[in-house]
Amino acid sequence: MHDENITDVVQILEKELGGWELPIVTSLAEENRGPFPILISTVLSSRTKDEVTAQAAGRLLSLAATPEDMVKFSEEEISQAIYPVGFYRIKARAILEICRELIGRFDSKVPDSIDQLLTLRGVGRKTANLVLTLGFNKEGLCVDTHVHRISNRLGYVRTKTPKETEYALRAKLPNKYWARYNTLMVAFGRHVCFPVSPFCSRCPVAVYCDRVNVGRNR
Repeated sequence: MHDENITDVVQILEKELGGWELPIVTSLAEENRGPFPILISTVLSSRTKDEVTAQAAGRLLSLAATPEDMVKFSEEEISQAIYPVGFYRIKARAILEICRELIGRFDSKVPDSIDQLLTLRGVGRKTANLVLTLGFNKEGLCVDTHVHRISNRLGYVRTKTPKETEYALRAKLPNKYWARYNTLMVAFGRHVCFPVSPFCSRCPVAVYCDRVNVGRNR
């Protein structure tokens, strides 16, 4: 894919997005729920299907909408609320630790800098960038497995890890697309551009795609 075609790709996927289900963290942002629900939901989302994340986040945040409320519950109670997300016991422990740190170090507020966010237990670059972009409307570029896979499949970048992809995209993706890029690629990856056997026959951006490492497709 020629680099200049990324504008067409983004614009086409924006039009298609209306027919796709939004990722849970994007839905929370559009509801103006604030950075805390986005932080907690993103922690829950790792290695978990979005519909499971949405249900678990809904249950947990209905019990505790603030760090102060969250620490009133035990690790076991949080585990029960978020089951069956992947690694639910580990995530319950991490959520409690995050909330204690927010209370003790940040006056119960989610920090709005990537360096501070990365000091929280269980928070990596993906989570930190999502909180910045969706929770604070600040500049950030969230790269998860969908963004990494599709950006390479298109031929827009040639990288081996999500971290490499983030830095490659920061160097070439126009800044105006950074905040929205993750939402577009996640929705696209869940509905059309699957990891295995993608729907190339109905892909809205197929004309631009290099189909890097695509074997069987539909």
